[in-house]
Amino acid sequence: MFALYFGIFIAACVAAGATGAMFPPGAWYRALKKPGWTPPNWLFPVAWTTLYICMSWAGALAATREGASLALALWGLQIAINTLWTPVFFGLRRIRAGMVVLAALWVSVALTTVALWFVVPLAGMLFVPYLAWVSVATALNWSVLRLNPEVADNPPIEA
Repeated sequence: MFALYFGIFIAACVAAGATGAMFPPGAWYRALKKPGWTPPNWLFPVAWTTLYICMSWAGALAATREGASLALALWGLQIAINTLWTPVFFGLRRIRAGMVVLAALWVSVALTTVALWFVVPLAGMLFVPYLAWVSVATALNWSVLRLNPEVADNPPIEA
């Protein structure tokens, strides 16, 4: 049963991750000013693949336990919010709106981490790297917003 649940959770993660292919960063993002600590481009797919595996494992662990309904509902909420960020930031080029989405994502991931921890401590631990990554992403989005106020105020229209 674990394998079936894992497959369902990984499918949700793949769907969320597919937005990266639909809305790639492109020249618009490359032209933005970014902080010196911005992770290298190659790290993003490596990090997200690892995180999606950990998130799916955590969800599958919880799904096999009684009393996991809140944790699973929060898991669903966080993946839905996760799916929004790429289209908002890269698709619509809305840096401020991306910040709002990331703030909501951070809260939902933090709540999911705690809820999972109460159901299966290992599941909660598997979400900790995700919470750390979302914290970095939030700081990066904030820095891009602060370094590019003119773009945030007047998002470019797609050419």
